[in-house]
Amino acid sequence: MGRRGCTLAVSTGVSTAVLYGSLALFVSILHNVFLLYYVETFVSVYKIDKLSFWVGEAVFLIWNSLNDPLFGWLSDRSFLSSSQSGTQISSPEVVLKRLAALSRNGPLFAISFLAFWVSWARPGIQFLVCLCLYDGFLTVVDLNHNALLADLAVSANDRTRLNFHCSLFSALGSLSVFLSYSVWDKGDFHSFRLFCVTLAAVSALGFAAVSRLLTRRFEKEARLRQDEAQALKELSIVQNPLTQQETPVTLGEYLRQLSKHRNFMWFASMNLVQVFHCHFNSNFFPLFLEHLLSDSISASTGSILLGISYIAPHLNNLYFLTLCQRYGVYTVIRWLFLVKLALSVAMLLAGADQVYLLCIFIASNRVFTEGTCKLLNLVITDLVDEDFVVNRRQQAASALLFGMVALVTKPGQTFAPLIGTWLLCVYTGYDIFERNSVQDSVAAPPVSGQASSTVPLRQGCFYLLVFVPISCALLQLMAWSRFTLHGRRLQGVKAQRQGAQHSHLMDVKAI
Repeated sequence: MGRRGCTLAVSTGVSTAVLYGSLALFVSILHNVFLLYYVETFVSVYKIDKLSFWVGEAVFLIWNSLNDPLFGWLSDRSFLSSSQSGTQISSPEVVLKRLAALSRNGPLFAISFLAFWVSWARPGIQFLVCLCLYDGFLTVVDLNHNALLADLAVSANDRTRLNFHCSLFSALGSLSVFLSYSVWDKGDFHSFRLFCVTLAAVSALGFAAVSRLLTRRFEKEARLRQDEAQALKELSIVQNPLTQQETPVTLGEYLRQLSKHRNFMWFASMNLVQVFHCHFNSNFFPLFLEHLLSDSISASTGSILLGISYIAPHLNNLYFLTLCQRYGVYTVIRWLFLVKLALSVAMLLAGADQVYLLCIFIASNRVFTEGTCKLLNLVITDLVDEDFVVNRRQQAASALLFGMVALVTKPGQTFAPLIGTWLLCVYTGYDIFERNSVQDSVAAPPVSGQASSTVPLRQGCFYLLVFVPISCALLQLMAWSRFTLHGRRLQGVKAQRQGAQHSHLMDVKAI
C-alpha cells in the first residue's frame, strides 16, 4: 500500500502526465498574448507617459521579485516544520494542496488578464494595478504547477515525461499568437478585446475542469495515506513517548541554508541573465521586425515569423528533452549557450543587410533562448532534491525553492524593457514614448552634411539584436561552468532522496 503512493506518477501513466501538461496550455494561451501586446497597448493605445511607465515598471520590479518567495513561503512553510512522523515525500496530501491552489487561482488569473484590454482608469494607474494583479495570480499558478513537477516524480525520466507534455501543450497554446496577429489593430480594439475574452474563458474553464479531474484522482490515495499516517503516529507515541518534534524552520534559518547552497547561487545567477534575454526577445521582437525587416518582407511573412518564434521553442523542446535523457540536462543547456553565442557572432560578421539571414537569426535566437528556459524547471527540481538531502528535510519544499529562484531571477523581466529602451535611446536617440516626433524627423529630408536618422536607428537595432545575446551567452557560460549538480553528484543526490523515500516505505510496510 505504501509503495503505491511512491509510484503514483508512474502507475497512473500517460493520463496524469497529459492532465498535468494541459495546465500549461491554459497559462500559455494568455501569457504569450500578454507578453507581446501589453507594452504596445499602453504606449500606443492608452498613450501612457514616460514617467508613469517607468514608475510602474519600478514598482512592478519590486512586487514581481517579492511575491514569489512570499507565496512560496506561505505554501510550503508547514513542510519545513514537519515532524519526524510527518507526511512522506510527494504525498497525495501535498499534491491535493497544489491542485486546490490551482483550481482557485487559475480562473482568477484569467480574469486579471482581461483587465489590460479595457481602459478603466488613468493609464499610469491602470498600468501599475494590472501588472501587479496579473503577476500575483500568475505567480501562484506557476509556483504550484512547477512544484507539482517535483512532487509528482523524483526520477529524471518521470520528470522529463511530465515536462514533455508541458512543452507539447505550451506549443498548442502558442497558436494564440498566430490568431492574435489577425485581430490586432491599434485603431480598432473591439475585435482584439473579444478575442481576449474568448481566451480568458477557455483558460478559466480549463483550470477548473483539469484541477477537478486531478483532485478526484488523488483524493482516494490521500485517504489511504491518512490512515497510514495515523497508524504510524499512534505507534510512535507508544514506543517513543519522550520523542521531541523537530524545531520549526524559520524564514531566516531557511535563507541562511539557501545562502550556503552554492549550486543554487550559480544557477540563479545564470537564470537571471536567461530571464532577461527571454523577455528582451519578447518585448523587442516587433521592433526588430519593423526596423530591420519591414522594407524587405511582407506583413504575412512577419506574421509567420512571429508565430514560429512562439511555437517553435516548445516543439524544439520536445527534441531537447530527448537529448536530456541521453546526455543530461547540464550538457544540453551548455550546448545551447554555445549555439547562441556562435549564431550571434556569425550574424554580427554577416551584417545587417543579409535579409534572409536576419529572418533566420531573429527566429532562431528566440527559439534557442526560449528552449533553454523550458529546460530550467528540470534543473530547479534537481535543486529541490539537493536541498532536501543536504538539509535533511522531512518534506521537499518545492514551491518555496521555485519562489526563491524567482526572487533572484525575475528582476530580469523588468530590466529587459528598461535596459533595452535605454540602450536604444542612448545609441540612436530613438524614444518609443515619442514615436511621432521621431517618425517626423525620420521622414524629413536630411540636413546638408548630416546623415539621416534612419541609418543609425536601423544599425542600432541590429547591434542591439546581436550584442545582447553575445553578452548573455558569455555571462551564462561563465556561471554554468561553476554549477556542479550534474553527473555523479546528481546521481548521488537522487539516490539519497529515493533511499529516504524507500526506507520510509519499508517502515510503513513493516507496520
